Amino acid sequence: MLMPSTLRISYRLSSLYRQFPNLRTLTGIFGSPIGAAEARSTTGRLGAFASSEVRFELSSVPLNPLGEGRWIKTAGALIIGDEILNGKTLERNSNYFARYCFENGIELKRIEVIPDEEDEIVEASRRMVQKYDFVITSGGIGPTHDDITYASLAKAFDQPLVHHAETLRRMAEFSKHRPWIHTQNKEQRRARQRMALFPANAEALFIAKDIWVPVVRLEGKLCVFPGIPGLFQKMLDGLKAFLPLPPPSERPFRHQIFTSLPESSIAPYLTELQGRVKEEGVRVGSYPLFMRGVYVSLIGQNERRIRELGKEVEGEVQGKVVTEQEIREAKGVSNL
Repeated sequence: MLMPSTLRISYRLSSLYRQFPNLRTLTGIFGSPIGAAEARSTTGRLGAFASSEVRFELSSVPLNPLGEGRWIKTAGALIIGDEILNGKTLERNSNYFARYCFENGIELKRIEVIPDEEDEIVEASRRMVQKYDFVITSGGIGPTHDDITYASLAKAFDQPLVHHAETLRRMAEFSKHRPWIHTQNKEQRRARQRMALFPANAEALFIAKDIWVPVVRLEGKLCVFPGIPGLFQKMLDGLKAFLPLPPPSERPFRHQIFTSLPESSIAPYLTELQGRVKEEGVRVGSYPLFMRGVYVSLIGQNERRIRELGKEVEGEVQGKVVTEQEIREAKGVSNL
């Protein structure tokens, strides 16, 4: 007999906890430093939005909101949540978004973390939409009193809030077999339906067949995402087909060289190199790994030229070329 996905995750967690008791104090399934009780709560939150048991239609791809022939060049991220600022939750979404932008040729210009406060959300969202081609928000779209992202964005862009009929329909279809659905009172149902209360002129982009909640887009630029990392990542990946992304020729290439020399020993050479290649649009960076060495990064549009410079750097810093995966493993960083 197959168990629902959230139960299978909880069962596997319980097995892991029995084998490795210290695991309870480590990072939770989706990034928060949590114990077993909160891990169960987190998987439950994910299960409130996504399931393999339903299949919805995807939205049609709309016209390019930036205009025909234009593509996204710059981006900003607005991470919303008191739990991020008070240290309760380890924030992972901005890192995933940064990698997403780089891999798709978008220059991420700014990441801000702000509290669940209307004035903060209004000011930051207006400013970012004016400055960047693509803006995302993460967090604050659940059913509780502090989930105020939709309401704050409605105020920011002078729109009333309205229930989105198709989202309500999908929510109802998704939830109809849940054991708790028929026991909810009027106030609980109203709280659940708050998750479909969007700014009136927003687009609702349904980007996955197994998720009832859409990516809500305002002003053709600002896309609203949940804060749950597993859901955020799935929805961001699903949004790719709906975005006017840069063509492959506009995407940068990154080449990295590791050296065991101290950063001070290679600093004069890197300074000279950056001055020499700046006019070519090549960026040179160095990133030390404590007590182990330094990663030198070369980024530019011309892959052949970057690889050519990489050979020079290898010799000058007594280093070797390394892959992104090797770097992540050396730093002990998960791919999630």
